[in-house]
Amino acid sequence: MANQDDQFKKVISHAKEYGYVFPSSEIYDGLSAVYDYGQNGVELKKNIREYWWKAMVQMHENIVGIDAAIFMHPTTWKASGHVDAFNDPLIDNKDSKKRYRADVLVEDYVAKLEGKIDKEIQKASKRFGDAFDKEQFVSTNPRVLQYKEKGDAILKRLGKSLENEDLADVKALIEELEIACPESGSKNWTDVKQFNLMFGTKLGASADSAMDLYLRPETAQGIFVNFLNVQKTGRMKIPFGIAQTGKAFRNEIVARQFIFRMREFEQMEMQYFIKPGTQKEWYDYWKETRLKWHNSLGMGEENYRFHDHEKLAHYADAACDIEFKFPFGFKELEGIHSRTDFDLANHEKYSGKKLQYFDPEENKSYVPYVLETSIGLDRMFLAVLSNSLQDEELENGTTRTVLKIPAVLAPTKAAILPLVKKDGLPEVARKIADDLKWDFNVDYDEKDAVGRRYRRQDAAGTPFCITVDHETLENNTVTIRHRDTMEQKRVQIEELREIIKQEVDMRTWLMKI
Repeated sequence: MANQDDQFKKVISHAKEYGYVFPSSEIYDGLSAVYDYGQNGVELKKNIREYWWKAMVQMHENIVGIDAAIFMHPTTWKASGHVDAFNDPLIDNKDSKKRYRADVLVEDYVAKLEGKIDKEIQKASKRFGDAFDKEQFVSTNPRVLQYKEKGDAILKRLGKSLENEDLADVKALIEELEIACPESGSKNWTDVKQFNLMFGTKLGASADSAMDLYLRPETAQGIFVNFLNVQKTGRMKIPFGIAQTGKAFRNEIVARQFIFRMREFEQMEMQYFIKPGTQKEWYDYWKETRLKWHNSLGMGEENYRFHDHEKLAHYADAACDIEFKFPFGFKELEGIHSRTDFDLANHEKYSGKKLQYFDPEENKSYVPYVLETSIGLDRMFLAVLSNSLQDEELENGTTRTVLKIPAVLAPTKAAILPLVKKDGLPEVARKIADDLKWDFNVDYDEKDAVGRRYRRQDAAGTPFCITVDHETLENNTVTIRHRDTMEQKRVQIEELREIIKQEVDMRTWLMKI
């Protein structure tokens, strides 16, 4: 655990040092769980968003995008169930005065059991060497089976209690497992209470006539209320999808883990409208399609896994998460939910307007079912950043810190470096930078020895360094250095655009899907 914590601390300090993420309003001591994206962060975020948008909207002729307002009519949130049911179960420790999400305390306890299973596997694999059969070991080892059974039983009970809103049993479970406050080690808990996560605000000039509004806690409802507008104006035939990226706001009481759980965050969601009865096949289709998108970035297939929901939302008939291995363990990165007709039927009920689709093949109208894919942009950012940060031992005994961000997402694609600040080299380097900036985000850097500049660009995640030296003046060639391998090659200046494009072009990466 300590090692994971150290790695995570490194990610957080690296994010700040290299202009990726800053604590918000830091000069006023910051605001808990609110962050700003710096000059490199904003580029990485934009690239992730665009990579998602291209794969989701541009590559599917039956998916279109919208950008709905953050403010919505307050009845929207009544219809969506957020006013009555958008709650977290919270518990306070009486000694440390710290507040926790009760379900997270229990889930963290189960995660420790999973950690014990991993330890058993590691020990056995050392003992048996090449003859080790992991699957057989996991399915027969009494200790592993015991841990697994215990974990499953705990999650099942938690799911059931939350579903029945039996908060007393959630507290009883915490006490039976002897879960202590992570901060103080005390087991002196209050009762579990529900807490609504929506931020309230007011619309209107005078206090008496102002209307109570909420900042949207998710981007999906803007899609549902615009279902007919898009369907009619776009002449869309079912099945079709509507995609949207944008800010959402949740008054997370236990916001933590850096940008993993924030109060103001960005979602990338796609709601796919389908014929009732076809949801199973579309659920499987989108599970597979979304995992392929993640894997196209080459961040290690072993770092992703599906996690089926024990506790389904009241409207869902199937739900799973794509979990990613963050420095603090496997956690949710994207959700895929079969939402049935809950959303459109409820908005129909509360608004009194028909939200139906006339199916010319069936010659009848019906309320479509919805299949949702929803990914947190900030979480995806954290997945990329934490997965990319590496300390490498080099052959000469030194180490380098390198951010191996997938080249397609890297904030800056190439840095142009004149070897020295004289002899006309800066002029040639500037000319190359001015030419390449039409196609790529590039950096010009002439300060310090070239080795130090390489290290700086490695740590910032730049895939290519292009060095202009005295030979350039004779034959128009430059050295191009690859971040990941550190290999250097002499190439013609006019070849640069094509070389960079091959590595960073979205087309090349998305073709892997």
